[in-house]
Amino acid sequence: MFSLESELQERLKTDAERWLNRELSVLPDSLVSFADNDYLGLARHPKVVQAAIDDLQRGRIGGGAARLISGNFTGHREFEERLAAFKKCGAALVFPTGYAVPCGVIPALMTKADFVVLDKLCHASLLDGAKLSGARRVVFRHNDAEHLAEVLAEIRARDAKARILIVVESVYSMDGDLAPLTAICELKEKFGAWLMVDEAHGTGIFGANGEGLCAQLGVSSRVEIQMGTLGKALGVSGGYVACSATVKQYLVQHARSFIFTTATPPCLAAALMASLEIVGGGEGVQLRKKLWSNIGLLHSLTAGRTNSASPIVPVIVGDEQASLLASKKLRSAGFYVPAVRYPTVARGEARLRITVSARHERQQLEQLAKCL
Repeated sequence: MFSLESELQERLKTDAERWLNRELSVLPDSLVSFADNDYLGLARHPKVVQAAIDDLQRGRIGGGAARLISGNFTGHREFEERLAAFKKCGAALVFPTGYAVPCGVIPALMTKADFVVLDKLCHASLLDGAKLSGARRVVFRHNDAEHLAEVLAEIRARDAKARILIVVESVYSMDGDLAPLTAICELKEKFGAWLMVDEAHGTGIFGANGEGLCAQLGVSSRVEIQMGTLGKALGVSGGYVACSATVKQYLVQHARSFIFTTATPPCLAAALMASLEIVGGGEGVQLRKKLWSNIGLLHSLTAGRTNSASPIVPVIVGDEQASLLASKKLRSAGFYVPAVRYPTVARGEARLRITVSARHERQQLEQLAKCL
Protein backbone atom coordinates (compact mmCIF):
# COMPACT_ATOMS: atom_id res chain seq x y z
CA MET A 1 0.00 0.00 0.00
CA PHE A 2 1.21 3.49 -0.82
CA SER A 3 2.76 5.21 2.19
CA LEU A 4 3.24 8.96 2.23
CA GLU A 5 5.85 8.67 4.98
CA SER A 6 8.04 6.19 3.10
CA GLU A 7 7.70 8.09 -0.18
CA LEU A 8 8.79 11.37 1.38
CA GLN A 9 11.61 9.71 3.32
CA GLU A 10 13.01 8.41 0.01
CA ARG A 11 12.78 11.85 -1.54
CA LEU A 12 14.53 13.42 1.44
CA LYS A 13 17.25 10.78 1.22
CA THR A 14 17.83 11.70 -2.41
CA ASP A 15 18.06 15.38 -1.48
CA ALA A 16 20.67 14.59 1.16
CA GLU A 17 22.74 12.48 -1.23
CA ARG A 18 22.82 15.43 -3.64
CA TRP A 19 23.74 17.90 -0.85
CA LEU A 20 20.46 19.71 -1.44
CA ASN A 21 18.93 19.18 2.02
CA ARG A 22 17.94 22.32 3.90
CA GLU A 23 17.47 22.98 7.58
CA LEU A 24 15.63 25.49 9.74
CA SER A 25 17.98 26.83 12.36
CA VAL A 26 17.99 29.62 14.91
CA LEU A 27 21.22 31.57 14.61
CA PRO A 28 23.07 32.31 17.86
CA ASP A 29 23.64 35.98 18.65
CA SER A 30 27.39 35.32 18.65
CA LEU A 31 27.41 34.90 14.85
CA VAL A 32 28.01 37.92 12.64
CA SER A 33 25.40 37.62 9.92
CA PHE A 34 26.26 38.33 6.32
CA ALA A 35 23.04 36.65 5.24
CA ASP A 36 20.00 38.86 5.74
CA ASN A 37 18.72 41.61 3.48
CA ASP A 38 18.40 44.24 6.20
CA TYR A 39 20.76 46.44 4.19
CA LEU A 40 20.32 49.63 6.23
CA GLY A 41 19.90 48.03 9.64
CA LEU A 42 16.33 49.29 10.03
CA ALA A 43 14.97 46.03 11.43
CA ARG A 44 16.71 46.99 14.68
CA HIS A 45 16.35 50.76 14.44
CA PRO A 46 14.95 52.20 17.71
CA LYS A 47 12.51 54.52 15.93
CA VAL A 48 11.09 51.68 13.82
CA VAL A 49 10.78 49.34 16.79
CA GLN A 50 9.21 52.06 18.96
CA ALA A 51 6.64 52.91 16.28
CA ALA A 52 5.44 49.30 16.35
CA ILE A 53 5.37 49.28 20.16
CA ASP A 54 3.38 52.51 20.30
CA ASP A 55 0.80 51.09 17.91
CA LEU A 56 0.56 47.82 19.84
CA GLN A 57 -0.22 49.75 22.99
CA ARG A 58 -3.50 50.73 21.40
CA GLY A 59 -4.54 47.18 22.23
CA ARG A 60 -4.57 45.33 18.90
CA ILE A 61 -2.04 43.11 17.16
CA GLY A 62 -3.87 41.16 14.43
CA GLY A 63 -5.65 42.48 11.36
CA GLY A 64 -8.59 40.21 12.13
CA ALA A 65 -9.80 39.78 8.55
CA ALA A 66 -9.00 40.53 4.95
CA ARG A 67 -8.74 44.22 4.16
CA LEU A 68 -11.92 44.10 2.05
CA ILE A 69 -13.83 42.78 5.06
CA SER A 70 -12.81 44.55 8.28
CA GLY A 71 -9.01 44.46 8.23
CA ASN A 72 -8.37 47.82 6.58
CA PHE A 73 -7.01 50.30 9.12
CA THR A 74 -5.99 53.94 9.02
CA GLY A 75 -2.34 52.92 9.25
CA HIS A 76 -2.61 50.84 6.07
CA ARG A 77 -4.11 53.74 4.13
CA GLU A 78 -1.64 56.28 5.45
CA PHE A 79 1.38 54.11 4.68
CA GLU A 80 0.15 53.40 1.15
CA GLU A 81 -0.29 57.12 0.55
CA ARG A 82 3.19 57.80 1.90
CA LEU A 83 4.70 54.98 -0.18
CA ALA A 84 3.03 56.25 -3.36
CA ALA A 85 4.47 59.72 -2.76
CA PHE A 86 7.89 58.23 -2.03
CA LYS A 87 7.78 56.24 -5.29
CA LYS A 88 6.25 59.20 -7.17
CA CYS A 89 3.37 57.01 -8.37
CA GLY A 90 -0.36 57.60 -8.32
CA ALA A 91 -1.05 54.89 -5.77
CA ALA A 92 0.37 51.98 -3.81
CA LEU A 93 -1.08 48.73 -2.48
CA VAL A 94 0.41 46.64 0.33
CA PHE A 95 0.29 42.82 0.32
CA PRO A 96 1.02 40.58 3.33
CA THR A 97 4.25 39.22 1.76
CA GLY A 98 6.50 40.04 -1.16
CA TYR A 99 5.86 36.57 -2.61
CA ALA A 100 2.13 37.27 -2.70
CA VAL A 101 2.57 40.30 -4.95
CA PRO A 102 3.42 38.67 -8.30
CA CYS A 103 1.24 35.67 -7.46
CA GLY A 104 -1.70 38.07 -7.29
CA VAL A 105 -0.76 40.81 -9.74
CA ILE A 106 0.32 38.81 -12.80
CA PRO A 107 -2.73 36.47 -12.81
CA ALA A 108 -5.00 39.49 -12.30
CA LEU A 109 -3.58 41.24 -15.37
CA MET A 110 -2.79 38.42 -17.78
CA THR A 111 -4.84 35.60 -19.32
CA LYS A 112 -4.19 32.49 -21.39
CA ALA A 113 -4.32 34.59 -24.53
CA ASP A 114 -1.47 36.84 -23.32
CA PHE A 115 2.32 36.66 -23.09
CA VAL A 116 4.54 37.08 -20.04
CA VAL A 117 8.18 37.66 -20.97
CA LEU A 118 10.64 37.09 -18.13
CA ASP A 119 14.35 37.44 -17.56
CA LYS A 120 15.93 34.01 -17.13
CA LEU A 121 17.04 34.82 -13.57
CA CYS A 122 13.73 36.18 -12.30
CA HIS A 123 12.84 35.23 -8.74
CA ALA A 124 10.71 32.13 -8.13
CA SER A 125 7.74 34.28 -7.07
CA LEU A 126 7.74 36.03 -10.47
CA LEU A 127 7.90 32.70 -12.29
CA ASP A 128 5.10 31.30 -10.15
CA GLY A 129 2.94 34.35 -10.77
CA ALA A 130 3.41 33.90 -14.51
CA LYS A 131 2.52 30.21 -14.25
CA LEU A 132 -0.62 30.95 -12.23
CA SER A 133 -1.80 33.42 -14.87
CA GLY A 134 -1.92 30.70 -17.52
CA ALA A 135 -0.33 33.12 -19.99
CA ARG A 136 2.21 31.94 -22.52
CA ARG A 137 5.61 32.31 -20.88
CA VAL A 138 8.72 33.29 -22.79
CA VAL A 139 12.16 33.65 -21.21
CA PHE A 140 14.95 35.85 -22.52
CA ARG A 141 18.64 35.59 -21.68
CA HIS A 142 19.64 37.33 -18.49
CA ASN A 143 20.02 41.10 -18.91
CA ASP A 144 20.27 40.63 -22.69
CA ALA A 145 18.31 43.51 -24.25
CA GLU A 146 19.11 42.32 -27.79
CA HIS A 147 17.58 38.92 -27.08
CA LEU A 148 14.56 40.59 -25.48
CA ALA A 149 14.11 42.60 -28.67
CA GLU A 150 14.15 39.38 -30.72
CA VAL A 151 11.59 37.77 -28.41
CA LEU A 152 9.24 40.75 -28.58
CA ALA A 153 9.59 41.01 -32.36
CA GLU A 154 8.71 37.34 -32.74
CA ILE A 155 5.63 37.71 -30.53
CA ARG A 156 4.46 40.76 -32.48
CA ALA A 157 4.99 38.94 -35.77
CA ARG A 158 2.71 36.18 -34.51
CA ASP A 159 0.08 38.45 -32.97
CA ALA A 160 0.13 42.21 -33.58
CA LYS A 161 -2.51 42.78 -30.87
CA ALA A 162 -1.22 40.46 -28.18
CA ARG A 163 -0.96 41.77 -24.63
CA ILE A 164 2.63 41.44 -23.42
CA LEU A 165 3.94 41.90 -19.89
CA ILE A 166 7.71 42.12 -19.45
CA VAL A 167 8.86 41.10 -15.96
CA VAL A 168 12.34 41.88 -14.64
CA GLU A 169 14.12 42.63 -11.38
CA SER A 170 16.03 45.86 -10.90
CA VAL A 171 18.66 44.12 -8.75
CA TYR A 172 18.98 40.35 -9.10
CA SER A 173 18.89 38.54 -5.79
CA MET A 174 21.55 35.88 -6.42
CA ASP A 175 24.08 37.72 -8.61
CA GLY A 176 23.58 41.25 -7.31
CA ASP A 177 23.74 42.72 -10.83
CA LEU A 178 21.50 45.47 -12.22
CA ALA A 179 18.96 45.30 -15.03
CA PRO A 180 19.43 47.54 -18.10
CA LEU A 181 16.14 49.27 -17.34
CA THR A 182 16.57 52.15 -19.80
CA ALA A 183 17.01 49.76 -22.72
CA ILE A 184 14.12 47.59 -21.50
CA CYS A 185 11.84 50.64 -21.30
CA GLU A 186 12.73 51.56 -24.87
CA LEU A 187 11.87 48.06 -26.06
CA LYS A 188 8.66 48.02 -24.05
CA GLU A 189 7.54 51.20 -25.78
CA LYS A 190 8.68 50.10 -29.21
CA PHE A 191 6.70 46.86 -29.07
CA GLY A 192 3.70 48.12 -27.10
CA ALA A 193 4.25 45.98 -23.99
CA TRP A 194 3.73 46.59 -20.28
CA LEU A 195 6.59 46.48 -17.79
CA MET A 196 6.70 45.16 -14.23
CA VAL A 197 9.92 45.79 -12.29
CA ASP A 198 10.66 44.02 -9.03
CA GLU A 199 12.53 46.54 -6.87
CA ALA A 200 12.83 44.16 -3.90
CA HIS A 201 16.59 44.66 -3.64
CA GLY A 202 16.62 48.18 -5.08
CA THR A 203 14.21 50.08 -2.84
CA GLY A 204 16.03 51.90 -0.06
CA ILE A 205 19.42 51.39 -1.74
CA PHE A 206 19.34 53.23 -5.07
CA GLY A 207 18.07 56.71 -5.95
CA ALA A 208 18.77 60.05 -4.28
CA ASN A 209 16.34 59.23 -1.46
CA GLY A 210 16.31 55.44 -1.75
CA GLU A 211 13.33 55.30 -4.13
CA GLY A 212 14.94 52.52 -6.15
CA LEU A 213 16.85 51.89 -9.36
CA CYS A 214 13.91 53.01 -11.52
CA ALA A 215 14.16 56.46 -9.93
CA GLN A 216 17.95 56.55 -10.15
CA LEU A 217 17.79 55.85 -13.88
CA GLY A 218 14.88 58.26 -14.41
CA VAL A 219 12.48 55.65 -15.81
CA SER A 220 9.85 55.47 -13.04
CA SER A 221 7.18 57.16 -15.14
CA ARG A 222 7.77 54.63 -17.92
CA VAL A 223 7.18 51.57 -15.71
CA GLU A 224 3.55 50.53 -15.33
CA ILE A 225 4.12 48.47 -12.18
CA GLN A 226 6.85 48.64 -9.58
CA MET A 227 6.75 46.02 -6.89
CA GLY A 228 8.95 45.01 -4.01
CA THR A 229 9.19 43.77 -0.47
CA LEU A 230 9.00 45.67 2.79
CA GLY A 231 11.27 43.28 4.70
CA LYS A 232 14.63 44.06 3.11
CA ALA A 233 16.06 47.60 3.21
CA LEU A 234 12.84 48.84 4.86
CA GLY A 235 13.42 46.33 7.64
CA VAL A 236 9.85 45.24 8.41
CA SER A 237 7.60 42.81 6.50
CA GLY A 238 5.19 42.60 3.56
CA GLY A 239 5.12 43.46 -0.12
CA TYR A 240 3.89 46.34 -2.23
CA VAL A 241 2.85 47.52 -5.66
CA ALA A 242 3.47 51.12 -6.74
CA CYS A 243 1.32 51.98 -9.74
CA SER A 244 -1.45 54.22 -11.04
CA ALA A 245 -4.72 54.67 -9.16
CA THR A 246 -6.50 52.69 -11.89
CA VAL A 247 -4.13 49.73 -11.57
CA LYS A 248 -4.54 49.75 -7.80
CA GLN A 249 -8.32 49.76 -8.01
CA TYR A 250 -8.24 46.89 -10.48
CA LEU A 251 -5.91 44.85 -8.25
CA VAL A 252 -8.16 45.42 -5.23
CA GLN A 253 -10.96 43.82 -7.26
CA HIS A 254 -9.00 41.00 -8.91
CA ALA A 255 -5.69 40.12 -7.16
CA ARG A 256 -6.60 36.95 -5.27
CA SER A 257 -3.52 36.97 -3.01
CA PHE A 258 -4.68 40.38 -1.76
CA ILE A 259 -8.42 39.70 -1.60
CA PHE A 260 -8.37 36.35 0.18
CA THR A 261 -5.82 36.87 2.95
CA THR A 262 -5.84 38.47 6.37
CA ALA A 263 -4.47 42.00 6.55
CA THR A 264 -1.00 42.62 7.87
CA PRO A 265 -0.92 43.68 11.54
CA PRO A 266 -1.52 47.44 11.89
CA CYS A 267 1.62 47.78 14.01
CA LEU A 268 3.71 46.84 10.96
CA ALA A 269 2.19 49.72 9.01
CA ALA A 270 3.23 52.04 11.83
CA ALA A 271 6.76 50.62 11.79
CA LEU A 272 6.91 51.04 8.02
CA MET A 273 5.91 54.69 8.27
CA ALA A 274 8.89 55.26 10.57
CA SER A 275 11.16 53.24 8.32
CA LEU A 276 10.19 55.14 5.19
CA GLU A 277 10.74 58.44 6.99
CA ILE A 278 14.29 57.35 7.81
CA VAL A 279 15.02 56.03 4.31
CA GLY A 280 13.83 59.21 2.62
CA GLY A 281 15.54 61.60 5.04
CA GLY A 282 19.02 62.68 6.01
CA GLU A 283 19.66 59.59 8.10
CA GLY A 284 18.86 57.44 5.09
CA VAL A 285 21.48 59.30 3.07
CA GLN A 286 24.09 58.58 5.74
CA LEU A 287 23.10 54.92 6.04
CA ARG A 288 23.41 54.44 2.28
CA LYS A 289 26.79 56.18 2.34
CA LYS A 290 27.98 53.74 5.03
CA LEU A 291 26.54 50.78 3.11
CA TRP A 292 28.30 51.65 -0.14
CA SER A 293 31.51 52.32 1.78
CA ASN A 294 31.28 48.83 3.30
CA ILE A 295 30.65 47.24 -0.10
CA GLY A 296 33.69 48.97 -1.56
CA LEU A 297 35.79 48.00 1.45
CA LEU A 298 34.93 44.31 1.06
CA HIS A 299 35.90 44.35 -2.62
CA SER A 300 39.16 46.08 -1.73
CA LEU A 301 39.95 43.64 1.08
CA THR A 302 39.43 40.65 -1.21
CA ALA A 303 41.72 42.20 -3.83
CA GLY A 304 38.96 42.19 -6.41
CA ARG A 305 38.01 38.53 -5.93
CA THR A 306 34.54 39.78 -5.05
CA ASN A 307 32.70 42.23 -7.25
CA SER A 308 29.13 43.50 -7.25
CA ALA A 309 27.07 46.56 -8.14
CA SER A 310 24.86 46.07 -5.09
CA PRO A 311 24.98 44.85 -1.47
CA ILE A 312 24.59 41.27 -2.77
CA VAL A 313 28.04 39.75 -3.23
CA PRO A 314 28.15 36.20 -4.62
CA VAL A 315 31.20 33.98 -4.28
CA ILE A 316 30.74 31.21 -6.83
CA VAL A 317 31.88 27.80 -5.58
CA GLY A 318 30.19 25.54 -8.14
CA ASP A 319 29.81 22.29 -6.27
CA GLU A 320 26.93 21.89 -3.82
CA GLN A 321 28.94 19.93 -1.24
CA ALA A 322 31.87 22.33 -1.40
CA SER A 323 29.61 25.33 -0.91
CA LEU A 324 28.05 23.76 2.20
CA LEU A 325 31.45 22.92 3.66
CA ALA A 326 32.70 26.46 2.99
CA SER A 327 29.63 27.89 4.72
CA LYS A 328 30.23 25.63 7.73
CA LYS A 329 33.89 26.71 7.96
CA LEU A 330 32.85 30.36 7.95
CA ARG A 331 30.29 29.61 10.63
CA SER A 332 32.95 28.00 12.82
CA ALA A 333 34.93 31.23 12.42
CA GLY A 334 31.96 33.26 13.67
CA PHE A 335 30.32 34.31 10.40
CA TYR A 336 27.02 33.23 8.92
CA VAL A 337 27.21 33.21 5.12
CA PRO A 338 24.65 30.83 3.58
CA ALA A 339 25.37 28.33 0.84
CA VAL A 340 22.86 28.83 -1.96
CA ARG A 341 22.30 25.77 -4.12
CA TYR A 342 20.00 24.28 -6.74
CA PRO A 343 17.12 24.94 -7.36
CA THR A 344 17.62 28.50 -6.09
CA VAL A 345 20.49 28.77 -8.58
CA ALA A 346 21.35 26.63 -11.58
CA ARG A 347 23.14 23.31 -11.13
CA GLY A 348 26.87 23.81 -10.91
CA GLU A 349 26.51 27.42 -9.74
CA ALA A 350 26.31 26.86 -6.00
CA ARG A 351 27.67 29.81 -4.10
CA LEU A 352 28.24 31.67 -0.90
CA ARG A 353 25.86 34.63 -0.90
CA ILE A 354 27.21 37.53 1.10
CA THR A 355 24.95 40.47 1.89
CA VAL A 356 26.61 43.62 3.15
CA SER A 357 24.84 45.97 5.57
CA ALA A 358 25.37 49.46 6.90
CA ARG A 359 25.52 47.78 10.33
CA HIS A 360 28.78 45.97 9.57
CA GLU A 361 31.95 47.38 11.07
CA ARG A 362 35.35 47.53 9.41
CA GLN A 363 36.83 44.87 11.70
CA GLN A 364 34.05 42.43 10.79
CA LEU A 365 34.63 42.97 7.08
CA GLU A 366 38.39 42.55 7.51
CA GLN A 367 37.92 39.28 9.39
CA LEU A 368 35.41 37.97 6.85
CA ALA A 369 37.77 38.77 3.96
CA LYS A 370 40.61 36.97 5.73
CA CYS A 371 38.42 33.90 6.27
CA LEU A 372 37.31 33.91 2.65
